[in-house]
Amino acid sequence: MKWSEFSIHTSNEAVDAISNILHEAGASGVVIEDSSDLVKAREQEFGEIYALDPVDFPENGVIVKAYLPINSFLGETVEDIKLAINNLATFDIELGANKVSTCEIDEEDWSTSWKKYYHPVKISNRFTIVPTWENYQPVDSDELIIELDPGMAFGTGTHPTTVMSLQALEKHVTQDTNVIDVGTGSGVLAIGAALLGAKHVHALDLDEIAVRSAIENVELNKVSTKIDVVQGDLLDTVKEPAEVVVANILAEIIMTFTDDAFTIVKPGGIYITSGIIEARKEDVKTSLEAAGFIIEEVMMMEDWVTIVSSKPATKEV
Repeated sequence: MKWSEFSIHTSNEAVDAISNILHEAGASGVVIEDSSDLVKAREQEFGEIYALDPVDFPENGVIVKAYLPINSFLGETVEDIKLAINNLATFDIELGANKVSTCEIDEEDWSTSWKKYYHPVKISNRFTIVPTWENYQPVDSDELIIELDPGMAFGTGTHPTTVMSLQALEKHVTQDTNVIDVGTGSGVLAIGAALLGAKHVHALDLDEIAVRSAIENVELNKVSTKIDVVQGDLLDTVKEPAEVVVANILAEIIMTFTDDAFTIVKPGGIYITSGIIEARKEDVKTSLEAAGFIIEEVMMMEDWVTIVSSKPATKEV
């Protein structure tokens, strides 16, 4: 089968939003080539540093590649994608070079080559992310293994926003905790919460492909009795409040439902927000505080921010 490789040269700030646009357009896979990966300083407490080939990366910025089936609707789809990407500027998202190119490619060339970038990575005191095609033996007796098959669409679980979210869950999830995971994607945060001993996890995502991916990963990690994965728009499928709510999505979206989030976090509970670029940190903090949350911790990794806030045990009048 023939596919069209859609390539957009953009900024790190726009990667998540553009990836979401491509998924919604029916892309069968996304590859991210970030020039900063070649030069950025990395902490070595967790994770591994791999030999990266400069040939695989742009000289500057980020290239996001997606794969679309070649059919009679391809031209219209590409134009719709370009328009949606350009519209991101209305959200003050820097698009960088914003240069688009397309080329024809055989399915065989891309269907497995991306896996060479994905290996077992220890991301916190207890969590190690392991791709399904890798053999890995735990190093520590209390190590928690998350097996993940991102299916070329919803991430490897090693992005800074995911790493910080898991580290925050590690601090706040206990055996008595009910968790809500808003925008679950691959399901990695829901799985992490379940492995930490959460009583129940309600995971939701607007994208039906993400829901299918999350269900597969939940079953793979043998935690399906603790997690229900549903398709839903933000909190519209939530029926009961929870002790911990986590939302690893765009800052712009987080700020649209902070009041609703305050309602579904139990008094004394924790709200973990991630997917926030540094430039929007103060905006998100202001939005959370206006809803009634108390900022407990601000975590930063590279250019990304995760904010841990709490709901007062008794709301002040």
